[in-house]
Amino acid sequence: MEAPTGVLTPAARRILDTAAELFYGQGINAVGVDLIAKRSGVTKKTLYDRFGSKEALVAAYLRERDERWRAWLTAEVEKSPPADRALATFDALALWVARENPRGCGFVNAAAELPDAGHPARQVIAGQKRWLRGYLRQLCEEAGVTAPDELADELLLLHEGATVLNGLSVVADAVGIARRLAVRALERAR
Repeated sequence: MEAPTGVLTPAARRILDTAAELFYGQGINAVGVDLIAKRSGVTKKTLYDRFGSKEALVAAYLRERDERWRAWLTAEVEKSPPADRALATFDALALWVARENPRGCGFVNAAAELPDAGHPARQVIAGQKRWLRGYLRQLCEEAGVTAPDELADELLLLHEGATVLNGLSVVADAVGIARRLAVRALERAR
């Protein structure tokens, strides 16, 4: 059973919001359904009635996070002229990581905790990364680069690396450095 994120009962909404906060903040494996139910003000039965399993709840949390990221990113990027949109993804990423990702990418974090390829959340994670790569490719085409597939791969690696390193506080201004490298890659591709 997978609860659609757009049509949730008030109890399901509380469960999903609570799970999102706890999963991202403490880790998926560290958070049990007992804690989610308690913090949501529902019974475990209600949680299972709404989502079916913890695995389905994790997938719903990631689907909703992905939907929010996609909508926000595309709206931010569309504020820029087509030739600048591939770079605008890095400007948007800088804002997002400062506001939404203090612990790094929620999808990368989830992937590290969920090694089973059959877990329903793994499909959501892979889909999110494929979407971002496809979106970057589209923006590269709009920018008129000669090899949009190759550049999209490079930009995706820069995005993901910057997000991970930002979350680990390993490199100061990881997104800014990634953006500067993206400028060079775009210049080379044009």
